[in-house]
Amino acid sequence: MAKQEQFISKIISSYQPKGDFIYLGAGLLNGEIIAAAEVNLALKMMNRHGLIAGATGTGKTRTLQLVAEQLSEAAVPVFMLDVKGDLSGLYEAGETNPALEERGEALGRPFKPADFPTELYSLTGKLGASMRVRLADFGAILLGRILDLNDTQTGVLSVLFKYAEDQSLAIITFEDLKKLLNHLTSEEGAQEIKDNYGKINTATSTTILRKIVALEQQGVGHIFGDPAFDIQDLFRMQEGKGVISLLNISDIQNQPLVFSAFLLSLLVQLFEQLPEVGDLEKPKLIFFFDEAHLLFNGASKAFLGRIEQVVRLIRSKGVGIFFCTQAATDIPDTVLGQLGNRIQHALRAFTPNDAEALRKTARTYPKSDFYTIEQVLTNLGTGQALVTVLNDKGVPTEVVATHLIPPRANMGPLDQATYDRLVQQSTIFAKYKEPINTSGAAAILAGKSKEEKIVEEVPKSTKKTSSTRQTPMEAMAKSASRTLGREGVKFLSKLGTAIIASLVGKKPKK
Repeated sequence: MAKQEQFISKIISSYQPKGDFIYLGAGLLNGEIIAAAEVNLALKMMNRHGLIAGATGTGKTRTLQLVAEQLSEAAVPVFMLDVKGDLSGLYEAGETNPALEERGEALGRPFKPADFPTELYSLTGKLGASMRVRLADFGAILLGRILDLNDTQTGVLSVLFKYAEDQSLAIITFEDLKKLLNHLTSEEGAQEIKDNYGKINTATSTTILRKIVALEQQGVGHIFGDPAFDIQDLFRMQEGKGVISLLNISDIQNQPLVFSAFLLSLLVQLFEQLPEVGDLEKPKLIFFFDEAHLLFNGASKAFLGRIEQVVRLIRSKGVGIFFCTQAATDIPDTVLGQLGNRIQHALRAFTPNDAEALRKTARTYPKSDFYTIEQVLTNLGTGQALVTVLNDKGVPTEVVATHLIPPRANMGPLDQATYDRLVQQSTIFAKYKEPINTSGAAAILAGKSKEEKIVEEVPKSTKKTSSTRQTPMEAMAKSASRTLGREGVKFLSKLGTAIIASLVGKKPKK
């Protein structure tokens, strides 16, 4: 009993922030739920980023949902990646059942169904409001990532973007980029870029063009264009609650490089466009990055460097990022070290690699007087997790095995009719529905090429006009003019001779 009292005391002192917080659940000790040992996450510390990890089927998605629900209630907007399309149920209140009632009673918090304002987005435009980005905002590093380019090829992309910026050529779509690449590998363009930026190898440009065409054929080229998504739409409120924005990628799950790079491009825009705000009482936005391992797998050094920069600096803009994946080892150390809030669901050790990942994960947690970390990680049940977060002073809390509170919204996808109605009624859907043909580099270069062609053709047309065959009347008039001209010359010559002769007293010769 003394140990239980000591446990409660430590958990309360670690997880009792002064300001607003997210209630995660209650501590577990020797398999027993200790309702008094409440586990809370301070809102003001959520911009210190976090990790939600665990094996498949351990409840990670529902943890995402319960945290998103409470953030929305606290007037904090949320952005989430909906990989399988099963988070749309946040729009509807859940239905009670004996299991949920039992869990609520064990935590001392009766289950109360609730719904939350939800906005549905899609990269294809088929499952929600279209999310587009201009290629210029996407940038060379991220584009090189989704095109699977090597460092040299990505460097050429950087040159293209730099040239376009210097020449005030907007790169909005793939068509703009292809036109620019063709222009700079032409005889005239190649000399121009060689003099100022360096030579572009023909083989490299051909490879880039081929990979762009391949990506277009996969049906995702239209994510680049206008109207580009306005990041301010992520900060919307509805009836005092933060709107939960869901990006449904269930129709492009087989293109992980595309959607993971797109998410990073949103973070980059947030980082570059939002003002510095310092430490707030609660974040302006929480960004959940599901399937985070896809972001890092095979990433180039430049790409990883971009991620590290954004994660390190974006917290001062009031934005928190939570990476969601199977194991902490999926995240590079330089990024993992910046994730102060950890919710780790169960890990399984079925293979030697699993066992190694388990040992590495356990070593990332502080030592505990109440648990053997490796043992707890393999024994956690569904809806339970090992938790350590930052308290409101920025100090890591006591590690605690936690029985998590269940979500209150529907824990499944909306039925198709409700889903379609939610999409069609959205003002955001109408805002981004139709693409706009903005005059980018392709239009400007096409106009320039047309002008050059006209200039080249003018001398040819002039020459052709001067050599046009004459009509019979024109020929007769011209012949008469020549004849009259000759006779006129003869007459003037004789007249001049007569005048001179009279002046000198000589008769002119006949």
